[in-house]
Amino acid sequence: MGTPDFAVPTLQELGAARHEICGVVTIPDKPAGRGRKLSESPVKLAAQELNIPLLQPEKLKDPDFQRKLAEWNADLFVVVAFRMLPESVWKMPPRGTVNLHASLLPDYRGAAPINHAIINGETETGATTFFIEKEIDTGQILLQYKTPIPPDWNAGTLHDHLSIAGAKLMVQTVDALEAGKLKAVHQDEQKAIHTAPKIFREHCKIDFTQPRRSLHNLVRGLSPYPAAWCLDQEKILKIYRTEMDSSRTENPIPGKVIQEQGKIWVSASDGWLEILELQAEGRKRLDAKSFLLGQSLSETLA
Repeated sequence: MGTPDFAVPTLQELGAARHEICGVVTIPDKPAGRGRKLSESPVKLAAQELNIPLLQPEKLKDPDFQRKLAEWNADLFVVVAFRMLPESVWKMPPRGTVNLHASLLPDYRGAAPINHAIINGETETGATTFFIEKEIDTGQILLQYKTPIPPDWNAGTLHDHLSIAGAKLMVQTVDALEAGKLKAVHQDEQKAIHTAPKIFREHCKIDFTQPRRSLHNLVRGLSPYPAAWCLDQEKILKIYRTEMDSSRTENPIPGKVIQEQGKIWVSASDGWLEILELQAEGRKRLDAKSFLLGQSLSETLA
């Protein structure tokens, strides 16, 4: 059960393993783009390539869907980046329902663990397989994978890394469950330090009165999507990549902009950030030098 790109490697790895995939559950096709053509989820496309039966329910509590799901007689359900399941679904298989989460649970429970880990400046994170229970992301842990977060990684880089590593972790989990060699352990609530709620547009707004490291991590944690943003003369400016710069000696006035020799700097509360990639409203995403060939920023960003 899954929807986005993040879930595709797990489906592919399980498909290449010796386990039989009875079927795949994903979201219904949705209209997208200017032509409003129906868009298929990445998981659906991957399932079709593997010739695996597919269900796309509108509602997970629909009796007809649950009847068809039960007819597959699956021993185990595997969930990666999917909707919240009703108890009647996750309790259905005799071996339980296993979820893959992109953090070292119980830390960073929630919808956006990858983004929040980088925004908070974490230097280590990972992935966890666990049994689904009533409260979200609280079930007993099966296996975990740890990885450092290099300072030049953004949310997209970490997303791609964990999607591959998490897929391998899930295959290890399924193998071990089948062999009866895996003991689930309860989560240690004392380690539940951070939460990772869904990110909305207002959470992406840059506040230049904050320290530059905080702003740099915000940009990293929201790049490439949904992207940190600010206002340049009332127009949206998205910032995708920055670098902390200690060479500038000018007094840091939050939001002040300097544009020199094909480079752009903006001031935080305690110093300067060089803006390396950005996108003006209605324009393409560009590196700073290319951006300044055709336009410029105002003296202050807000």
